[in-house]
This record gives sequence, structure tokens and C-alpha cells, in this order.
Amino acid sequence: MSTKTTDELKHEIQAAADIEDYLRNNDENMLRQSLSEHLNGLLEQKGISRADVVRGSLLDRVYVYQIFSGEKTPSRDKLIAIVFGLGLSDEEAQKMLKLSGNRELYPRDERDALILFVLQKQGKIAEVNDLLDSHGLATLGVTDNLR
Repeated sequence: MSTKTTDELKHEIQAAADIEDYLRNNDENMLRQSLSEHLNGLLEQKGISRADVVRGSLLDRVYVYQIFSGEKTPSRDKLIAIVFGLGLSDEEAQKMLKLSGNRELYPRDERDALILFVLQKQGKIAEVNDLLDSHGLATLGVTDNLR
């Protein structure tokens, strides 16, 4: 069976008379991966190391390693910084945010729109931080020990 879109799944939930039937029929469409499993899978898929993510995210090395091991749960902003460290597309970023229980980047929110703009251009975290700073908005990823 093929992967269904979120809209298709929403429609099936609305039409379902029994939630158990819906869950049984859509078992392969359910997200069951933990955030750390997803992140480690992305490392393998992208062929990069945790050290690469640290450099590309501007986050503390120990903190990044704790996120990847599942010891720490990152804030939304820290997760977005990791998105840049992993070099993810905007679609991959949205999936990671959903999987982590965070809200997706929202184009009607100015800060999120700026982040999406740089993601779509495959930019780096320095570029998004320059753009955020020029608009008087909080930057991503910079930890105290890197200043």
C-alpha cells in the first residue's frame, strides 16, 4: 500500500465510523519513530557526522550529542538549528518538527517565514541568523560558550 497524504488521512478520520478500523487500515502511515531514531537515520541518509551537525547548527557539542542519544529533548528553536546542521530541506524540516511534537514552520509568522525562505534557498544558519537579526528577531543556535 502506498503512503497517504496527511489530507487523505484527515479525510479518512472524518469518514471513519470506528477509530480502530482507521488505525488498522493505516498502520503503515503512522509515525512511530522517536526523534533520536529519526535524527540518527538522517545522519546515515545524509552521510554526515554529529560533529558536522554541531558545526552547522552552532549548538554546544555535548547538547547535540545528548539530543541524538535521546537524553535531551530540544526546544523548537534548537531543533530548527539542527535542521540547518543536517542540511535539511523545508519539507524534511517540517516532518522533523511534526515528529518532535512541535508546530511546523508557519509562513504567516514573520520569523518562521524568514527561516523557511533560507531553508528553501538551501542556506546556512549564519544566513538565517543575519536575516533574523536584521528584522529584530531572535536568532538560532548560538549558545553562550560560542560567543
